[in-house]
Amino acid sequence: MARPTHLKAFALLPAFALVGMSVACGAGGSGAGEAPKSSAPAGSSAPADAGAVAKDEKLAAMVPEDIKKDGKILVGQDQSYPPNEFVDDKGVVTGFDVDFGTAIAKKLGLEVGFENSNFDGIIPGIGAGKYELSLSSFSITAERLQTVDMVSYYKAGTSLAVLKGNPDKLNLDDLCGKKIAVQKGTTQVADIEARSKKCTEAGKPAVEETQLQAQTDVNLALTSKKVQGELADSPVIDYAVKQTNGQLEAVGAPYDTAPYGVVLKKANGDYAKAVQGAIQALIDDGTYKKILDKWGLSQAGAVTKSEINPAS
Repeated sequence: MARPTHLKAFALLPAFALVGMSVACGAGGSGAGEAPKSSAPAGSSAPADAGAVAKDEKLAAMVPEDIKKDGKILVGQDQSYPPNEFVDDKGVVTGFDVDFGTAIAKKLGLEVGFENSNFDGIIPGIGAGKYELSLSSFSITAERLQTVDMVSYYKAGTSLAVLKGNPDKLNLDDLCGKKIAVQKGTTQVADIEARSKKCTEAGKPAVEETQLQAQTDVNLALTSKKVQGELADSPVIDYAVKQTNGQLEAVGAPYDTAPYGVVLKKANGDYAKAVQGAIQALIDDGTYKKILDKWGLSQAGAVTKSEINPAS
């Protein structure tokens, strides 16, 4: 995107809100997956020890011909979700999912490209054949498994973030009447709506929910005091707390921990088996842990076994 004329105003934003700003600025619209492509070269962030990831001929042979014909996997992502996938201050696509996706592709003997999308447009894009895979912090849910296959690779819960010192005294047991922001299309939408329903059934005011297209906009809404709190995946909240230099804090422990899944088109030959085999190989040879360590994610959500959902 063109450099804005009001650049001085950007200096007032916290660093983590600037991360991925080129994504957040144009992420509105219908949610049909037409967010602007990032300006960074596709897959321009290399995983830890990428050179050590060798092609597995047996797994590579399992990839469907229509996917490997051009020698590259196209990955759909919402690149506004640091530290998992985002555009850094140099315009480079980076993050845990970018590094891990690059390693998976190398294990399958393929190159990789990352294309930015609105989060709620990614799964329809997988079904339509626009993307050949997605690593974009998708929790594995029964609803999603109705339309796609998912291969587990990490686990995360939901956390509540507030301004430092929790001036509005928010707690997860009672968010009634509070202004809470969430990203569109995420599991946190259903979470906050269920909490709001309980409030009204108890005769209390509903949660004042704000849904925003990009996670960077959710973060900014909180630091600019437009909302009183936000719900997001636990690693994303942890990263936001670190990046805001004391502006935010997490309240309570993460809850509803669930696995993340690589999203694939349903029943697409042996593709899911190939991806699962690549993930398991990277776990077993230590590459997975090195990438997690790079992003400070090892303790919270590392898994030792990757599984295909639904089981084949």
